[in-house]
Amino acid sequence: MSEQINHNRRRFFGMTAIALAAVEFGVARTAAAQSAQGSVSLPDVKAGTNTSFEALKQVKAGVLDIGYAEAGEADGPVVLLLHGWPYDIYSFVDVAPLLASAGYRVIVPYLRGYGTTRFLDDQTARNGQPSALAADMIALLDALDIEKAVIAGYDWGGRTANIMAALWPERCKAMVSVSGYLIGSQEANLKPLPPKAELAWWYQFYFATERGRLGYESNTHDFAKLIWQTASPKWKFDDATFDRSAAAFDNPDHVAIVIHNYRWRLGLVEGEAKYDAYEKTLAALPMISVPTITMEGDANGAPHPEPSAYAAKFSGRYEHRTIGGGIGHNLPQEAPQAFAQAVIDVDRF
Repeated sequence: MSEQINHNRRRFFGMTAIALAAVEFGVARTAAAQSAQGSVSLPDVKAGTNTSFEALKQVKAGVLDIGYAEAGEADGPVVLLLHGWPYDIYSFVDVAPLLASAGYRVIVPYLRGYGTTRFLDDQTARNGQPSALAADMIALLDALDIEKAVIAGYDWGGRTANIMAALWPERCKAMVSVSGYLIGSQEANLKPLPPKAELAWWYQFYFATERGRLGYESNTHDFAKLIWQTASPKWKFDDATFDRSAAAFDNPDHVAIVIHNYRWRLGLVEGEAKYDAYEKTLAALPMISVPTITMEGDANGAPHPEPSAYAAKFSGRYEHRTIGGGIGHNLPQEAPQAFAQAVIDVDRF
């Protein structure tokens, strides 16, 4: 991947360095300790206050022409906000202005297969494997001449943030990750889960079939709305809110990327050889050493691990926050103030 990532600038921290970090920062940072250093309090913002972004831009980065929203001053510290499936950049439509008002330069990209992001070459594989998405974001930072950023995301975006922090910690100042540690591997995914957990992954098995691919292609918007409803059962979003995000699924590569992502996880399809070294490292489930806040909504209806299951995977300064009030899977859109506050707080760790 030398054509996409300048390895002279991005030295990968090996497991030895991570182990040393674990010794140095082995004890999780508590909320009380964080408060002792002070924080920035944000104004109260109701979810759904904003309905659009001030600026939408395009930049060629790696194999993509990436569409992204930007807010804040160009010389501010950078925050990269990463959305999930089946969502889009509007998950952060209320978060971005909060962070901009706190002095940050906020970058909110459409992942490959979403919105205005397009492949530069028709012959490029429509590959949805997680390491490819993370490499896209490193290429985006390069294209925007950003050396380091706070990385924050949920769902696919949370997994992308985790992978960036594990493989390129020198590019990540700190991280906010909804549902915690989401790095996995094809080998790990071969192990069956308890029946109740398998039931929650019904769509993954549906997508493994040709019937599922055709079903998603034929009913993309209805399928996405069902996921929104089941993943956030207490979120009373309106049609206008859903429709703004659903437009992102009209991307010509959306179905191919989504299907490949879930089939790759089950080991049913191959990835690209240029990502093999990354996947080998990720298969060892590496520790994450960058300062981290993990978050969870108290009403998350999507598959997610318990916080106690992943706390030990973070060797740097660390805190977990559970957000109450019926908050589901799309935490930044449902609880924008809490999400933005976590970004600001982790940056001050």
